[in-house]
Amino acid sequence: MSARSRTPLPPFDPADPLGIDDLLEPEDLAIRETVRTWAADRVLPHIADWYEKGELPGIRDLARELGSIGALGMSLEGYGCAGASSVQYGLACLELEAADSGIRSLVSVQGSLAMYAIHRFGSEEQKQRWLPGMAAGEIIGCFGLTEPDHGSDPASMRTFAKRDGTDWVLTGRKMWITNGSVAGVAVVWAHTDEGIRGFVVPTGTPGFSAPEIKHKWSLRASVTSELVMDEVRLPADAVLPEVTGLKGPLSCLSHARYGIVWGAMGAARSSFETAVEYSKTREQFGRPIGGFQLTQAKLADMAVELHKGILLAHHLGRRLDAGRLRPEQVSFGKLNNVREAIEICRTSRTILGANGISLEYPVMRHATNLESVLTYEGTVEMHQLVLGKALTGLDAFR
Repeated sequence: MSARSRTPLPPFDPADPLGIDDLLEPEDLAIRETVRTWAADRVLPHIADWYEKGELPGIRDLARELGSIGALGMSLEGYGCAGASSVQYGLACLELEAADSGIRSLVSVQGSLAMYAIHRFGSEEQKQRWLPGMAAGEIIGCFGLTEPDHGSDPASMRTFAKRDGTDWVLTGRKMWITNGSVAGVAVVWAHTDEGIRGFVVPTGTPGFSAPEIKHKWSLRASVTSELVMDEVRLPADAVLPEVTGLKGPLSCLSHARYGIVWGAMGAARSSFETAVEYSKTREQFGRPIGGFQLTQAKLADMAVELHKGILLAHHLGRRLDAGRLRPEQVSFGKLNNVREAIEICRTSRTILGANGISLEYPVMRHATNLESVLTYEGTVEMHQLVLGKALTGLDAFR
């Protein structure tokens, strides 16, 4: 008998049934614990009230606190950013979305969209001007791509920037923009005579406004806005110099979608853990409902999909850290994990019964949030077509 066969098996851990934590380094676990503790202290005691009221009070204070723990632009190098690994960033997204999708969206838009665009495509002057303040949470950023009539087809955007001497004049509208009304800087994508270009727009520039969108039934604890540019005059150095064309915004979206692959599993984990605990205390017919076969079957199926999704996210993170993650693989992860997260929330709701619709529990809040996550940064159909094209070599987008 080998020495390995005589080693006692570790106990089964219901919170980590596949032993995925064995794949993580001590620094990974420390970062996860830091973000989990912050979310437990600063978000969870208030989130149901924020969600019910449809507001995110103190967002600037929250941004500064997130900056202080290194969560903003955390996988970027230099300029005050943490320089964390992609897996570490993913773990942070999972913990933030376990609190609420709106909080993870705040961090994703700040770091994976606005900061990432400046870091990857900006001039050194743009990086020095904006990134340190954004990493610290002193400046909030937003990312203007989606338009009222052009969501999944950004190439048809109507926002246009024209040259006027050495200046640019930017006109158009963007819709469903997270952080827009509180942002100090917006990265806005527009058609030009040279192709699609990105512009770094200080939100105090005359002609720029960002009215907040109200009456949402999803992502209620999040600032969502319209961006209106009415002949916004910008200097020549406002344009991102290192990219022309859709590859600019699409590469930013791919980076943000990676965070969603992890984040969706946070919402799923929160709902699943709630269902497990509820099933052990809620009694029907004289015993806890967790002792009934149908309930255990639901819990087993949810656990399988939850931890498969986390394992998939971890695998994609390792590929990203190795420089080997393709956009099609990100589509694979977002398509699967958001879809399965919604199903976990819905099944958890059935275990909680009528209590599942109450804000005393997080399940319905996560379920409604995930309906937005399902379609933003690429709808289900778009990711299916991305994978379909990769599998067949045939383009079904036209």
